[in-house]
Amino acid sequence: MTIQYLSKQKYDELEAELAELKNVKMLETAKQIDEAKQNGDLSENAEYHMAREQLAWEQGRVKEITHILDNAEVLKNTGTSDGSVGIGSTISVEIKGKQKEYTIVGAQEANPLEGKISNESPIGQAFLGKVSGDVVEVEVPAGKQVYTIRTIT
Repeated sequence: MTIQYLSKQKYDELEAELAELKNVKMLETAKQIDEAKQNGDLSENAEYHMAREQLAWEQGRVKEITHILDNAEVLKNTGTSDGSVGIGSTISVEIKGKQKEYTIVGAQEANPLEGKISNESPIGQAFLGKVSGDVVEVEVPAGKQVYTIRTIT
């Protein structure tokens, strides 16, 4: 069992998506299947087959979200009590003379374009446990990157 680290916001979003799937979308899709069955021969009924595929996708997504929520650990606060980088920390770093800001998040919330780095990624793992002033070297596909941690919040 792998722990899924989630912010409260992401946890709530997944709960809402799960409720929407179970209480609205799957019921609508089941109704579409029933309506498509009324059109006769199912072997050549495109609406029926599309609705069945949609229902299968929705059922798969319900299982996926349920698994995530069952294994979730909601982050109650950011970072660690000792001032080191932890999941939930926002860090300001210097790389090649430029300032960048990253937030260390669980894999479900990672989005590098928004500065959200997964704790499971090589960069995220390299930052975990470090403190302000530490120099962090990370091997990435583009080569070795050297980061200096300026602040941790």
